[in-house]
Amino acid sequence: MPRADFYLIDKPRFREQPLLLACELAKKAFAAQQPTLILTRDFVEAEALDDLLWEFDEDTMIPHQLAGDDDDEHTAVLIVPPGVDTADRPLVINLRDSCPAGNYQRVLEVVAAEPAARDGSRTRWREYQRLGFEVCKHDM
Repeated sequence: MPRADFYLIDKPRFREQPLLLACELAKKAFAAQQPTLILTRDFVEAEALDDLLWEFDEDTMIPHQLAGDDDDEHTAVLIVPPGVDTADRPLVINLRDSCPAGNYQRVLEVVAAEPAARDGSRTRWREYQRLGFEVCKHDM
């Protein structure tokens, strides 16, 4: 059964920089040898995440790049802005406002701290349930 995990931002360091949570999730995925897609809302967010993945943990190097290159299939973490086609991977970190199309075993949803920004996550939660996903919540 596929699974969707919702990570609700709560800790101050994630509130100040929500993309840090995506970096932490990518770090765990890489450590578990899970090829990962990170779906961003736009190209600016993709570039910011690309930069942050280099800087956020000086003790860990996570092989990553923006999707759309010949090396995509060999790179552990692919950052995918809208409009870029990539092959499905078992694990997706979703930063977008809609459920990702494709065939995934696990989706990690990063949920903003602001109550107004959480409405879309409630809609996605129900959509994952409708699609037969096991759905879990984690406070971060």
